[in-house]
Amino acid sequence: MELLLVTGMSGAGKSRALQTLEDIGYFCVDNLPPHLLLYLLDEETGSAGRHERMAVTVDIRCAGLLNGMESLLRGLREKGVRTQIVFLDASDETLRRRYKETRRLHPLILSGDALDLSEAITSEREKLSRMRQMADIVLDTSRLQYAQLRQKLMERFGAGETGTMVIEFVSFGFKYGILADADLVFDVRCLPNPFYVESLRSLTGSDQPVREYVMSTPEARALFDKIRELLEFSLPMYIREGKMQLTVGFGCTGGQHRSMAFAGLMKEYFSGKYPHVKLSSRDAAENRFELASRLADSAGAGGKDIKEKPVSS
Repeated sequence: MELLLVTGMSGAGKSRALQTLEDIGYFCVDNLPPHLLLYLLDEETGSAGRHERMAVTVDIRCAGLLNGMESLLRGLREKGVRTQIVFLDASDETLRRRYKETRRLHPLILSGDALDLSEAITSEREKLSRMRQMADIVLDTSRLQYAQLRQKLMERFGAGETGTMVIEFVSFGFKYGILADADLVFDVRCLPNPFYVESLRSLTGSDQPVREYVMSTPEARALFDKIRELLEFSLPMYIREGKMQLTVGFGCTGGQHRSMAFAGLMKEYFSGKYPHVKLSSRDAAENRFELASRLADSAGAGGKDIKEKPVSS
């Protein structure tokens, strides 16, 4: 049997996640007190129509959430239940905005353990810090729409091939914030920036001219090789430790050129070595919209706002 314990911050998307898991074939239970979980599994074991895949949400509404969680996990694994903890997180600012939009009260306010939303979020984050450390998968939903969260969950759990680690290379722009749910982050802002080359400015790191420019210097090729060697060395160790998902982030200023080139080339290299390798870009669309606005403004001002910057090789 496979069991997903879905937990995390209130407002981070646990209910939506449970809906998605139910759609892809999981038997789902919301807000189950952890001490009842073993009883539920015993019933399932003795049932003729037992469910092979279950998902249960446990969160701050469950009294004593962390009490005995380590022993509970040991008990589950002794029963032969393959267990993973999925922790959904979001920034404090995002959680405050979502609560204001839905006009719902935080569970800690309802229980009288917090006076206002900021205090409730801070208190909940402290209470769940240990659960976050124990999690097998952490998903930061701060910048995810429901459709994007659904897609991520379906990619990870929908194929029924959860025994093999999924490696995802993600490009992003530091100007829009760091990739919060990455396991590894590499900063490639030290490389020459194609943004300052007029013929490359509107392209992305998935276009060959940009890739050739980014990789044109010995330093860029050496940096790529060193990161590749680190991943080749560490990936087998992650797999041996039972990690199901590894997210590797590459960041540049806007997330359109250098980071996309490195992420794409790394994905192509490791696709020949591992069966489940994915590629995504967090900020390319947003950066392109911003760039189009700047180019329009520049054209209106006589093209003086953005100038080509010489880059030495």
